[in-house]
Amino acid sequence: MYKILIVEDDEVIGRTVQNHLQEWGYEAVCVKDLKHVLAEFAAFEPHLVLMDILLPYFNGCHWCGEIRKLSNVPVIFLSSASDNMNIIMAVSMGGDDFIAKPFDLNVMTAKVQAMLRRTYDFAGKHHLIEHGGAVLNINDATLTHQEMKVELTKNEFRILKLLMEQAGRTVSREEVMTRLWETDSYVDDNTLTVNVNRLRKKLDGAGLADFIVTKKGMGYMIR
Repeated sequence: MYKILIVEDDEVIGRTVQNHLQEWGYEAVCVKDLKHVLAEFAAFEPHLVLMDILLPYFNGCHWCGEIRKLSNVPVIFLSSASDNMNIIMAVSMGGDDFIAKPFDLNVMTAKVQAMLRRTYDFAGKHHLIEHGGAVLNINDATLTHQEMKVELTKNEFRILKLLMEQAGRTVSREEVMTRLWETDSYVDDNTLTVNVNRLRKKLDGAGLADFIVTKKGMGYMIR
């Protein structure tokens, strides 16, 4: 089932679009907090985004640009701001299509279907893990936080992925080492310490001080 994220500040329009898409068999969700669109995008991992332009806090072009730092997921703009300048801005920020309001729901659905068909006949799913405003990109082993993008080594990525998947739970050092052994890395206790320290330094540089907490005698944890 394809997942579609709706970024719309008009609750009536958002709910109408959501219900219509659900009737067509899509998993459609409206963004709840328009201050934190990127976090909800990362948590939901949609296959397509329907984006209004005129939004509170930050406009749709801003959020499209932020999404493009993480993902190539298709973005279709739905907006009454359909003058040439807004259309050009939307496309230049990474939008894939533009539908002017008011629109026919069946026309919108046809465009959504066509975009999904073109995109996912040739591309795989884009994987993201989000926690506390930090977004880990599974496809390219990078972490993004507050517009800072961090390149991770193979072991740093695997350690952080495990901890973010288990956020809120203490992960033992033995469990981390076992996860690395299951791939192609042999890591002893000292090597793990070095890798975690290097990872923490990179996280500090991205504004994520104390993102990884040491639980003495137990292991590591992301709160």
